[in-house]
Amino acid sequence: MLDHLLIFTISVIANAFSALSGGGAGLIQLPVLIFLGLPFGIALATHKVATVALGIGATVRHLRESHLERQFAVFMVLTGLPGVILGASFILQVPDRSAQIALGILTMGLGIYSIFSPQLGQLYAPQNRNRQGYIIGGLVMFLIGALNGSLTSGTGLFVTLWLIRWFGMDYKHAVAYTLVLVGLFWNGAGAVTLGLLGEIYWLWLPALLLGSIIGGYVGAHLAIVKGNKLIKRAFEVVTLLIGLKLIVG
Repeated sequence: MLDHLLIFTISVIANAFSALSGGGAGLIQLPVLIFLGLPFGIALATHKVATVALGIGATVRHLRESHLERQFAVFMVLTGLPGVILGASFILQVPDRSAQIALGILTMGLGIYSIFSPQLGQLYAPQNRNRQGYIIGGLVMFLIGALNGSLTSGTGLFVTLWLIRWFGMDYKHAVAYTLVLVGLFWNGAGAVTLGLLGEIYWLWLPALLLGSIIGGYVGAHLAIVKGNKLIKRAFEVVTLLIGLKLIVG
């Protein structure tokens, strides 16, 4: 019973912060599952399933604000999903340490870039919505999707910044797309793939799912109410922490 309460509390906190910044629930949630005794593969598969609930909680809140364009949402799903499935197919193999360090440096770079770009993501000014823009944007989405399927945490942050830099979104819109589409569809595909290839610890899943839904809703609500400045600061904190975690191991 105590384990369930701890998992629920951690899940609410981790997913609220993730829904506010656009990613990073695995920074807290996954290590807790491992600390409580689950092997890495089982902990990861269980965590991936729970992240779908984060997407559900955030979706419920963001759909009330009508921030999403249907055609662009379909574009994100179609370009990212194949990469997710490809990446998840390889996750249960031993991760390459040098790749983790490189990704950690890159992730910290995202945060540092945002810190030194005060106006980044503060205005919604759509761009690159022509054929060439969608092709380049889709290829990058595919690559990020592959990372989403094969890494434990933080790839939603790459999606958020890519939507801002390439497609001209502000933080509020970019995080909304990231949470709804990455959290729900990309993570859903990854969870199914990992569930088929690995093993899920069902006993703790109800506490994780409930905490993820509540945390996702609360974080999305804060993002909508507080706006771009708070989201930007949360994004910067999470990218620096996740980057450091990937580097240190």
